[in-house]
Amino acid sequence: MSNGHVLVDAVEERCVLVGVITSDINEDIAHEYLDELEFLAETAGALTQHRFLQKMPMPNPKTFVGMGKLEEIHQYIKENEIDLCIFDDELSPSQLRNIERTLEVKVLDRNNLILDIFASRARTSHAKTQVELAQLQYLLPRLTRMWTHLERQKGGIGMRGPGETQIETDRRIIQQKISLLKSRLSEIDKQMAIQRGNRGQLVRVALVGYTNVGKSTLMNLLSKSEVFAENKLFATLDTTVRKVVIDNLPFLLTDTVGFIRKLPHQLVESFKSTLDEVREADILVHVLDLAHPNFEDHYNVVNETLNEIDKTEKPTIVVFNKIDQFVYQPKDEDDLSPRTAQNYSLEELKKTWMAKVNRNMCVFISAHEKTNIEELKTMLYEEVKRIFQERYPYNDFLY
Repeated sequence: MSNGHVLVDAVEERCVLVGVITSDINEDIAHEYLDELEFLAETAGALTQHRFLQKMPMPNPKTFVGMGKLEEIHQYIKENEIDLCIFDDELSPSQLRNIERTLEVKVLDRNNLILDIFASRARTSHAKTQVELAQLQYLLPRLTRMWTHLERQKGGIGMRGPGETQIETDRRIIQQKISLLKSRLSEIDKQMAIQRGNRGQLVRVALVGYTNVGKSTLMNLLSKSEVFAENKLFATLDTTVRKVVIDNLPFLLTDTVGFIRKLPHQLVESFKSTLDEVREADILVHVLDLAHPNFEDHYNVVNETLNEIDKTEKPTIVVFNKIDQFVYQPKDEDDLSPRTAQNYSLEELKKTWMAKVNRNMCVFISAHEKTNIEELKTMLYEEVKRIFQERYPYNDFLY
């Protein structure tokens, strides 16, 4: 689909990022959102040249930021040969149209950027179908934007009608395609449900976590497989399932797509078969990047998303990965600001989280350096064995 791969073929497009500080989002959080947006842009192949942040009670319904700020952005774009402007929130069709008219460059919002990355990362026909469906659902209400050339016509007989007719034709084609993709996904979902059912009665463990926390690296380590792992957001989209044996105990280990803040709802809907692996798991392994300054926020984002997917409580092992990259920053005695996670030593963090996590099921590792992996394996073994014994109380396999 022509509108889907906005950045895929581009080589280092130069971009600027735009965000707002509102009553709901303070300055620190706004900067963190833009850090993440910059990482998304880099993953898609764009080079960030500048960031623009504006403080306002709420985003402008017509132009997202104020007209003065938009003119400032326009001036910077003209002077620095910028190809692309990326906004940190979803833009309405009218906002998108108004902004493009002022800036005179390509404009994306966070959702479109994420959809583009998913499109470039999709490998299997299943993932490609899921992404295409999400893209079409995103595109449908924004069709008029593609016909703005008609607005430059002076009017007259035959000028207004054909544009509307073309839009309606396109809308009908897209709606038919959406219907076709939904039925195709429904068939694939049924096949995958049968496959899941055919895996026997092995205990199922799902790796979950924020994107780029090291789930695929951990998957490779535990299953001795070669799952694609890279230091980029959404390196893997397709669900990977491997049979793992610890001592004499086999179980199924699933690597799932990473979560992220403001994940487009079209993607959540399209990827529900991937999320079914989470629903049907017996145990969750929640992986966190301990070296990230906001890992606690990521922990909450993932938990909120998991709660939307599946309300049932599952035994969860919390894995703090990348301890080799964790930097302890002790506070000065004169510094009265609240302590952050980086102001605690690794030992302090261990004690804090041991008390916080249910049944002390947390472990601190480095998948890259293979540190404390045996401790994680022991924890996994004990939890899988406990569920196996509950499910098969008279099975002598483990006795």
